[in-house]
Amino acid sequence: MDGYFPLETGRRRTLKAAIGCVGIGLHSGKRTSLTLHPAPAGTGIRFHRTDIGLDIPARYDHVVDTRLCTALGLPEAPEQRIGTVEHVMAALAGCGVDDAIVEIDGPEVPILDGSAAPFVFLIDCTGLVAHASLGQVESIEVLRPVRVQDGEGPDAAWAMLTPTTGDRFEASLTIDFPGTAIGRQSLTTRLSPQAFRAGLAEARTFTLAEEVARLRAAGLAQGGSLANAVVVDGPLVLNPGGLRQTDEFVRHKLLDVVGDLALAGAPLRARFTGHRSGHALNNRLLRALFADQANWRELPSFGIGQSQGLSSDVAAARLPAAAVA
Repeated sequence: MDGYFPLETGRRRTLKAAIGCVGIGLHSGKRTSLTLHPAPAGTGIRFHRTDIGLDIPARYDHVVDTRLCTALGLPEAPEQRIGTVEHVMAALAGCGVDDAIVEIDGPEVPILDGSAAPFVFLIDCTGLVAHASLGQVESIEVLRPVRVQDGEGPDAAWAMLTPTTGDRFEASLTIDFPGTAIGRQSLTTRLSPQAFRAGLAEARTFTLAEEVARLRAAGLAQGGSLANAVVVDGPLVLNPGGLRQTDEFVRHKLLDVVGDLALAGAPLRARFTGHRSGHALNNRLLRALFADQANWRELPSFGIGQSQGLSSDVAAARLPAAAVA
């Protein structure tokens, strides 16, 4: 299966047929049905919430909440939202799906086992089909460094995108949870379908045991359990089966990076570097990238690496609404 960056110039990919699953939302605790549908070339990834008729593109400028997940919504009505989109977005991006409709009947994407692996399984079961897309966006090339930061000093959290000479998304991330089983972990990867499947897809979301009560008091983690999250209590991992990989924690954080940055609307040709970055910084990074058109350019399907640009109206669609008003 082709990777995060299309390997066949001038082609986009969608699903061969619809396929779905049922599960509960990690934070809402509500049972939800999800169906992945094929979509025409140029659709991109769109979410459709059938219970309230909400239709929303999977774009960074429609992110309305980044507390422990990434949620999409309408700026004028943020209560109409679709939560925890990052794992299914990571699966779609990692498997090379350019166009799809993600249909759900509740407020949150099912958490399933806490990783992207169940969504990858659904995509594999239905398979992909390529459709011609001359002139469509194939990737977004980062032209100069863009950096965002939270805090000061050596413990500051930060994230950065820089240009790369390669044709794939590269990523390097460090996390640091002192005094716990998580500790300090780092991982660097050059994303390909093989690297995503073997290295990131199965890594599960995680939390600290002392945070569970606080989260539930705040109305979050209502559907959380040891079946869909790794729970750490000081030096101990409470899950009976232990970890899937010794560095599963940083692998999951990189999975989140893949899902969050897929909200650029097209695969990024760039290198991501981060330290203690999470959903909020990942989204801020995309907003900073697209805030200045000198930071990026869209590469159309008539040739990766060619300098031709898209028409100004297509390029403007990548910008937040305030930038083109």
